[in-house]
Amino acid sequence: MGGLNARIGEVTERIARRSQESRARYLERIMQARTRGPQRARLDCGNLAHAFAACDAHDKDGLKGDVLANIGIVTSYNDMLSAHEPYRAYPDLIKAAVREAGAIAQVAGGVPAMCDGVTQGQAGMELSLFSRDVIAMAAAIALSHDVFDGALFLGICDKIVPGLVVAALSFGHLPAIFVPAGPMPSGIPNEQKAKVRKLFAEGKVSRAELLESEAASYHTAGTCTFYGTANSNQMLMEIMGLHLPGASFVNPGTELREALTRAAAKRVTAITAEGNDYTPVGEIVDERAIVNGVVGLHATGGSTNHTMHLIAMAAAAGIKLTWDDMADLSEVVPLLTRVYPNGLADVNRFHEVGGMAYLIGQLLDAGLLHRDVRTVAGEGGLDLYRKVPVLGAAGLTWQAGPSHSADPTVLASVQNAFSANGGLKLLQGNLGRAVMKISAVKPDKRVVEAPVRVFADQDAAQAAFQAGDLDRDVVVVVRFQGPKANGMPELHKLTPGLSVLQDKGFKVALVTDGRMSGASGKVPAAIHLTPEALDGGPIARLRDGDVVRVDGEAGVIQVQVEQASFAARTPADADLAAAHKGVGRELFSGFRSLVSAADQGASVFA
Repeated sequence: MGGLNARIGEVTERIARRSQESRARYLERIMQARTRGPQRARLDCGNLAHAFAACDAHDKDGLKGDVLANIGIVTSYNDMLSAHEPYRAYPDLIKAAVREAGAIAQVAGGVPAMCDGVTQGQAGMELSLFSRDVIAMAAAIALSHDVFDGALFLGICDKIVPGLVVAALSFGHLPAIFVPAGPMPSGIPNEQKAKVRKLFAEGKVSRAELLESEAASYHTAGTCTFYGTANSNQMLMEIMGLHLPGASFVNPGTELREALTRAAAKRVTAITAEGNDYTPVGEIVDERAIVNGVVGLHATGGSTNHTMHLIAMAAAAGIKLTWDDMADLSEVVPLLTRVYPNGLADVNRFHEVGGMAYLIGQLLDAGLLHRDVRTVAGEGGLDLYRKVPVLGAAGLTWQAGPSHSADPTVLASVQNAFSANGGLKLLQGNLGRAVMKISAVKPDKRVVEAPVRVFADQDAAQAAFQAGDLDRDVVVVVRFQGPKANGMPELHKLTPGLSVLQDKGFKVALVTDGRMSGASGKVPAAIHLTPEALDGGPIARLRDGDVVRVDGEAGVIQVQVEQASFAARTPADADLAAAHKGVGRELFSGFRSLVSAADQGASVFA
C-alpha cells in the first residue's frame, strides 16, 4: 500500500491554490452561519408557531426549545419517475427513525425531478440542464425557513443530485446526507435492448416491437440499470463521502434498503451541532473530495454530463475545477469497470461482484484517492467505504468488503485494468474545446478525419441518415445546441443511426456544442464544444465538405481549412424562435442569457 499518487497530489494542490481566496470566503460564510447557533432561537413567536403548526404535540414541544435537532427533508419524489417513486414512503420512515434518535424531522420541501429518458429527443429536453439550477434554487427555498439543524436530500437522477448538492453547499454549515433509493432489478440484457434500437433505426422492427423491448428494460420502480448520469451520481455521492458506505446500489423495496435509510436518518442527527460529531457538509466537500469524485468518474467510465456538473458543484463550495484538471487526472486513473454502455453488465451486476467497496479499496491501495477526508460516516476517512452493509440478527452492521472481484470482466483490479486511463479526453484545436468519452469507443474508431455534414438540429441529421445521405465517411456536426442557444439538450436520437453507419464500416464521428447521453456509446463524439455556435464559436463557420479531424487519442479537434480564410467566413445563424417557446421554454429566457459556457459548468449562478 503506497502513498498518494504524485499526479493526484499535484492536481489537488493546483486546485487548492487556484481556489484559495474563493474557498476561504466560502468557509468564512458557513462559519458565520454556524456561530449564530440554532436558528429557531431567534425566530419571533409567530414565525416559530407557523413552523410547527402542523406537527403533533410531541414535535411541537421539541421545537419550542433549542435542545432537539430538527432535520429538514428535501425530496424529489414523484410517481412518474421510476427512480423517484420509492421516495413516497421515505418521509414517514425517516421521521420515525429520527424520533428514535431523539430528534425531529420535517419535510422542508420538494424539488422538481424530470426524466431525461422521457424527454430524450423531445422539446422538454431543452429544459433538462436548466432543471439542475432550478432544483438548487427550489431546495434553497425549502431550507430558507432557517429552522433546521441538518438535512437529508432524497434524489437520484441526472440533474437532481447535482442540483441538490449545490443547494446543500449553499447551506454548508448544516450536516447533510444524501439518501438513494437504488436501481431497479435487471430487465432484459442491455445488449438485446441496443440491438432492437439499431434494428428500429434501420426500419427492420416496428414501433410496437421497440416499445415492448424498452418496457422490458425499464420495467419497475428504481433507477435505470445502465451506467449513465443517474448511477454516476450515486457513485459520486458515495466516493465523495455523502452517502453511508455501500448505500448506492441496493435495490428498492428490500429490507437492507430500508435499514440504510433509517441509518442515514439517525446518522444525520448525530452529526448536527447538537450532537458530539458535528460534520457540516461544506467541510466534507473540499478539494480532496472533489478530486476523489473525478477519480471515481474516470475509474468507472462515468457520465460526460459530470464534466459540467462537477464544476458547478465544486464552485458552490468555493472550489475552481477545470476540464484541464479532469483531463490530467484521467491520464493516471485506470478504467476498472465494464458496465453498459462500455460493457454488457448493468449496475446490479457491478454491485453483486464487488461494487463500490471493492472499487474504492482498489483505488485507495493504488494511491489514487485521498483517504484522509471527512465523510458522513464518521472517523476513519474513506477507508470506511471499503466496508459493506449487512443486515443480520444484530441489525445493520458494516463488514469488510471483498478482497477480490467476483467477475473481473465487469470489475477489475488496478493491476488488470481494462485500460490505463479513465477514458475521458479533452479535445482542443481550432474549433475550440470539447470532451470525449472514449471508454466505450474501440481504439481503432477513436480517430476520424472526414468531410462534415452540418445540421442545426438532430431531427435534420436523423432525416439525412434515413434518406441514406450519410452513408459514407462523415463527421456529423450538430450546432446551435449549446446552453445559450436552446438549453443544451442531449442528442440521444443520433446514437442508433450513427452506430449503424459505424457498423457498415464507415468512419463516423459527431461534433456538437450540445450534449450526448450520459451513457455515451461506441461512436466517437466531441461534445460540449465551447465556445458554442451562438456565442461566436468556430463551429458556426463550418460548411458542408470541410474536413475535420476528431482525434480521441491525441486530444485534437481541428478543421483542415486555411485559417485566414476560415476566420473570414461569416458565421452561420439559426432561427431559434421555435426552441424558445412551448413546454415552458418561454419561462427560461433569463437562464439562456445568464448561463455560463460548458467548461464553466453551464451554470446560471455567478
